[in-house]
Amino acid sequence: MMDPERLEALLDDPRRARVLIVGDLMLDRYVTGEVTRISPEAPIPVLAAKRAEEKLGGAGNVALNLAVMGAEVELVGVVGDDGWGRALRALLEEAGIGTSGLVVDAARPTSLKTRMVSGVQQMLRVDWEEARALDAAASAAVVEKVEAMLASVGAIVLSDYGKGVLTPSVLEAVLVSARLAGVPVLVDPKGSDYTRYKGATLITPNRKEAEEALGRKLPDLAAVEEGAGDLIDLAGLDAAVITLGAQGIYYRTKDGESGHEPTKARAVFDVTGAGDTVVAHLALHVAAGHPLAAAVALANQAAGIVVGRLGTNAVEREELRATLRQQMHHHGKVLHSDEELHALLNVWRAEGKRIVFTNGCFDVLHVGHATYLRFARSRGDALIVGVNDDDSVRRLKGPERPVNPIEDRLELLAALEMVDAVIAFGEDTPAKIVERVTPDVLVKGEDWAEKGVVGREWVEKHGGQVVLAPLVPGRSTTNILARAKGGESGAPR
Repeated sequence: MMDPERLEALLDDPRRARVLIVGDLMLDRYVTGEVTRISPEAPIPVLAAKRAEEKLGGAGNVALNLAVMGAEVELVGVVGDDGWGRALRALLEEAGIGTSGLVVDAARPTSLKTRMVSGVQQMLRVDWEEARALDAAASAAVVEKVEAMLASVGAIVLSDYGKGVLTPSVLEAVLVSARLAGVPVLVDPKGSDYTRYKGATLITPNRKEAEEALGRKLPDLAAVEEGAGDLIDLAGLDAAVITLGAQGIYYRTKDGESGHEPTKARAVFDVTGAGDTVVAHLALHVAAGHPLAAAVALANQAAGIVVGRLGTNAVEREELRATLRQQMHHHGKVLHSDEELHALLNVWRAEGKRIVFTNGCFDVLHVGHATYLRFARSRGDALIVGVNDDDSVRRLKGPERPVNPIEDRLELLAALEMVDAVIAFGEDTPAKIVERVTPDVLVKGEDWAEKGVVGREWVEKHGGQVVLAPLVPGRSTTNILARAKGGESGAPR
């Protein structure tokens, strides 16, 4: 696994990638609700629908993943002259994705996939589409759009869902033109005939797709390594990237470079769109000129986030940064903004973690703090600590406090194994930071039982709980400072 600090540095690369997506467009519609009874008309569940939502699917989801990461994205695809096509165009424009490459084919309906969902379980999918090859006029229009954009992009993604846009003539024209222009082409493939993609830069099948293309099983990593080499030879590629589900991603180049990025274990809810996320992040970094090994590592991290969510989703840059920082030992735990806090909370919730929050000044760390924080961490899966900044400590404790500045206090707390993240706040009470976190568990010392725990109402209103932690007698920052000055209040008890 690559060094997470090096990977984070690539996220800050000022070069803005420009990527062209070519492929099958579709609209994903999610109808969500609750099943509480069986229909009297037939032995089927009745979904009491609560809401419906449209999302970009297919090549549109690849484009969205890139746009969310800050890339400039152009999209070439085909939509029908219908309401779903107009809805799809509106979603693209809302996401800042270029739509000048859309070809309208009045004889072809926009692909629509409707999923009926109860909780996190898909019950039924209904597809409205015509998966037939484009006619000559539409194919020529697609090629014309691509060739007009070639000179201004750093990479092309061919997103093949087998719906008829990437015909043999379209593929040949795009691949030849891209090679002549020196633009790398990444393919998310479909079907078993990979000779259709001959001349592409790299291909990104999953294990099952690679097995179908090769006509044999790839039961272990050694077989995957050999299979990747055969795919390179078969399609004249520069590299093959094979996604392995829970085992991560394997890559190999025609020059013999290879590597395996394992996936962090997590609860997987929905693998819909995971392949789109991988090819999008690979394209982002290939277009920026980053090494393939780093591109694969970052794509693997992004895919690990997206499989923890329902339906097609795009991973934000700060979410990816938060995931990397979790792997950077204690200095990766200090959060510097609400954006970083929000991203980390999204990652934790996607992983199904029970989030615990507590707060304080933590001016001079002592055994009482360690015991208290260990107790707090035991109440869940991840502990975030809010720390009063220097100005708020002075207002609360007097002009001689804090002894240690906020930067030091954050770093010392981050160095503790039971603390998962720390963030400063400037208000006199933690009410606002509690609302921003909305933890599953809010922990305060038992001395707050009579005073009332700030944030209790908010946490309980949102389904969380408040827990009072026992304190270590005679251990406090006030006692330590008094003892240092020779005062009686510091006498051991």
